[in-house]
Amino acid sequence: MVKIVGIGGSLRSNSSTYRALELAAQRVEAMGASVELLDLRTLKLPFCDGGDDYPGYPDVERLQETVKQADGLILATPEYHGGVSGVLKNALDLMSFEHLSDKVTGLISVLGGQSNSNALNDLRLIMRWVHAWVIPEQIAIGQVWKAFGPDGKLLDEKLSERFDGFAESLVVNTRKLRGSS
Repeated sequence: MVKIVGIGGSLRSNSSTYRALELAAQRVEAMGASVELLDLRTLKLPFCDGGDDYPGYPDVERLQETVKQADGLILATPEYHGGVSGVLKNALDLMSFEHLSDKVTGLISVLGGQSNSNALNDLRLIMRWVHAWVIPEQIAIGQVWKAFGPDGKLLDEKLSERFDGFAESLVVNTRKLRGSS
């Protein structure tokens, strides 16, 4: 079975980023994959100092080992000042090629303003640098404050269809590239 790990790059308690990540995870699970979400709000991670050892921070090893064991990833970030969130970038910086190489990766961004692809492009460059495989389907949710209803469901049917295509591409391509069934 394909194992996907989702990581959200927001620290807000009522995060739209996590809402989008959870929705993607549900769609991926519906495709027959298992999904584990790593919630950076609950992990105690230091700022990356470029070293390999972070004594006193067992969550670094948990992050690294969980990602290392995964076949693929979903990375979700709010777009802050035209780029990826610092908390997600720091989490990625705490890992190396050993953990991230060959991971099939899907990308999601959310932002309060008009939809654009800056954070997604940042993540695409970061993941290419560590030899991951980013799927072509990506999701950018602009004006996120009006994307979800009170029940947490997407209000835009076309956006919902994009989540379906995203999930299908992530699972199908992970199976192909990782040789998983």
